[in-house]
Amino acid sequence: MFAVFKRDFRSYFNSPIAYVLIGLFICILSIFFMQSLNEGVANFSGGFIHTMSFVLICIIPILTMRSVSEDKKSGTEILLLTSPTRVSEVVVGKYLAAFSVFLVMTAATMIFPIVLWIYGSPEGAKLFSSYLGFILLGSVFIAVGVFASSLTENQIVAAIISFVILMGLWALSFVYIGGFIGNIVTWISVMMRYYDFTNGIIDLTSIVFMISFAFVFIFLTVRVIERKRWSQG
Repeated sequence: MFAVFKRDFRSYFNSPIAYVLIGLFICILSIFFMQSLNEGVANFSGGFIHTMSFVLICIIPILTMRSVSEDKKSGTEILLLTSPTRVSEVVVGKYLAAFSVFLVMTAATMIFPIVLWIYGSPEGAKLFSSYLGFILLGSVFIAVGVFASSLTENQIVAAIISFVILMGLWALSFVYIGGFIGNIVTWISVMMRYYDFTNGIIDLTSIVFMISFAFVFIFLTVRVIERKRWSQG
């Protein structure tokens, strides 16, 4: 697992992809952050938080599109399928590599809280819960992206599949249905749980739910790869 993680993590930074995505992410957020400061909003709530999550929906599919599909295209997938390494270890290694790049990306956004503390008085607890929610949301999105990458050898197709699924998860938070069905939709909505974190609400149930959500997609990725492993004998 560590060998896969090390190889994939290095590959992100041996190519321009990590630098471009991190730079693009910070650039887009900087524009909206400056806008919020001009409006006199010195916190991580409201529109800026929604912007962070939506930009992540656009960034993550590009980050993860090569996770598994690159191996399929280059033929190195055969080596992974025939190696004694368990498929679950390979998938987890790839997932952790992409997640680590995401953490680097998130660390780069710490410039925004520093500016907030210079020009305003943000709530430390709310800031912490917002970042915790953002990291958990990223863990879910990356699991979805790696799963999408396992479905095809075409990286563009993988990115599109990932984007569609993530947009579906995001759109689910805007669906209003009353009654029992509405409660179920709200309960399974990843974005609604993320918004709770941005409001300063740290709920253990939401933490477990989002981790479990990510685990489900990692498990599905393992099943997809294992099915191909057994089909090839």
